[in-house]
Amino acid sequence: MVLLSVITVGLSRLEPACPSVEREALLFDKVEEGDMTLEVRGIGTLVSEDMMVVPALVSGRITKILVEPGTVVDPNTVILVMDNPELHLQLLDAESALNSAKSRLIAEKARLLDRLLDMQAGLAQSQASYERAKLSYEVEKQQFSDGLISELQFTVSQNAVENQGKLLDIQKQRFDVFQDKIQPSLLSELEASVKKAQSAYDLRKSQEDSLFVRAGVAGVLSPIQKRIELGQQIASGQILARITNPERLEARLQIPQGQARDIQIGLPVEIDTYNGIISGSVSRIEPTVVEGNVSVDIHLDGQLPKGARPDLSVVGTIQIDRLTDILYVGRPVMASADSQCELFKIIEDGKYAVRIVAKLGRTSVSTVEILDGLALGDEIILSDISQFEEVDKIRMK
Repeated sequence: MVLLSVITVGLSRLEPACPSVEREALLFDKVEEGDMTLEVRGIGTLVSEDMMVVPALVSGRITKILVEPGTVVDPNTVILVMDNPELHLQLLDAESALNSAKSRLIAEKARLLDRLLDMQAGLAQSQASYERAKLSYEVEKQQFSDGLISELQFTVSQNAVENQGKLLDIQKQRFDVFQDKIQPSLLSELEASVKKAQSAYDLRKSQEDSLFVRAGVAGVLSPIQKRIELGQQIASGQILARITNPERLEARLQIPQGQARDIQIGLPVEIDTYNGIISGSVSRIEPTVVEGNVSVDIHLDGQLPKGARPDLSVVGTIQIDRLTDILYVGRPVMASADSQCELFKIIEDGKYAVRIVAKLGRTSVSTVEILDGLALGDEIILSDISQFEEVDKIRMK
């Protein structure tokens, strides 16, 4: 009975059996001392530095889609075809108005020319009458000197020359006023009407031509956010396509807001295109936050890797700073910057892991600074072991 009591007390004082975990299922790392590069990482795409959007100049309905995204285009490549029956009628009306204006101008020119010719004929007759009166005056002047005609007859001849001269001057003035002022004024009004009708026609013609949507520049057709479908009704000004320059690309990364606060213009970056790595530098930081991310543009240096093209998915690593002579370790799954974190440290030559509290400093993509709680050479578990949050010790198998 006494022996049974002793065994019972002894068993009650034993620690509960700790859970086990397969070592091969976990990631480990040892605390090191040295320099640590602070980095942030984000995913994104390659975008063209030279990009032009193609808007719809008129409304219409899509009847043909001739070019798909990814196709190389030149300025005259027709991308889409639209239809707008109302625009066709407007063009016919504009053409009719232009033809009518031209006809009125032609008719008025003919009428004014006929009137001008009549005035020229009248002027010629006045000139001829003046010349005849002048000739008679010269003859009768000689006859009057010779006493062959009376003074009255000579005076009549003299007055006839003066009257014909005045009449000729009036005819010349009328002709000059008509030719230099009246005729241009009448024609200018009709010519203005023709120009106005021509402008209206040209506008309608250009609008109808714009139903054949052209690229406008050389490059590669890129997809737009909302795909255009056959039969879709398009509003004027709606974006129909994007044209990018595949020779001038930059990377656009999405960086989580919490990691973007230390990013500055000019910081070095490495862009992984999954077919090669290219270096670059931060060229622009979007001032606004969208869905928890900050957009960061990266200017790329050197030759682009093979296969680089607009909209290609990439991963970028931005080098923020470099810490020297510090303790650091691989970044555990749940670790965050400037915090206290519960970790499992390996003890007894890897047989067990015990829970400890470490004070963390600045974090990078894959490493974290150790401020307190761990020493050089200590080994910790990096994997997520939240299933053991109720225990302080686990066995390594």
